[in-house]
Amino acid sequence: MLTTLTVSELNALIVEPSAMQGGLIKHACEALGLPTPHHVRSATEAMQVMCEHRPDVVISALYLPDMSGTELVQRMHADPYLAEVAFILVSSETRAQALEPVRQSGICGIVPKPFTNEQLSRALSATLDVLSEEALTEVEVPLDEIKVLVVDDSANSRKYICRVLENLGVLNFIEARDGAEAVGVLNDTLVDLVVTDYNMPEMDGRQLVEYIRQQSWQRSVPILMVTSESDFSRLAAVEEAGVSGICDKPFEPGTVRRLLQRILAPE
Repeated sequence: MLTTLTVSELNALIVEPSAMQGGLIKHACEALGLPTPHHVRSATEAMQVMCEHRPDVVISALYLPDMSGTELVQRMHADPYLAEVAFILVSSETRAQALEPVRQSGICGIVPKPFTNEQLSRALSATLDVLSEEALTEVEVPLDEIKVLVVDDSANSRKYICRVLENLGVLNFIEARDGAEAVGVLNDTLVDLVVTDYNMPEMDGRQLVEYIRQQSWQRSVPILMVTSESDFSRLAAVEEAGVSGICDKPFEPGTVRRLLQRILAPE
């Protein structure tokens, strides 16, 4: 199935308390080909506007006068009418502890403030990939028949990962909230691919990879790690443990497509 959107078809809502910053984002969107986005200054106003006219993507600051951007995207995901609306964060925040909750919320991208048009364009391209359906045809594996185990302690992250894979043609998913739960699944069920987060309670992603490669009867299953982890020594340990591929969170569907092409390609 092929359903491809273009930037000119995107209906965007900007949520930014600063009139100047909102104007800069609006101007950049227009320069990239988006129809003129609507601009609001609070999360409350954004929710009201979205309930009347659902956008395709929300471009929001992290710090809003009435709640955080993280709380806004969580409210959107909790509302069935807004759950599929894409979300891009534009923020000058760099602290990992401040960004981690929104990274785990299943968003399409984080754009720094101040930003370049190229950085915003990349986030919008990832958004288009999330909103579009284009089956992965470059592999001989029948994607509609494979079974994927998605492991993440964030329900929104699991939903986002499944959504991206569904757009590529994957239909069968099993979800686990952490590595320990994933081990129980792997003991009883044959899977064709494991997609896992790194930072999880009980058993983290590295421990899960080590278990699969050393103890599981499915030790050769491909493993894709999706993580916001930035510690190079930890990531190096994961690679040494036997992960098949690593991509950042929030991850870009194009990156996932390329990794799956490599992981699932016939030898």
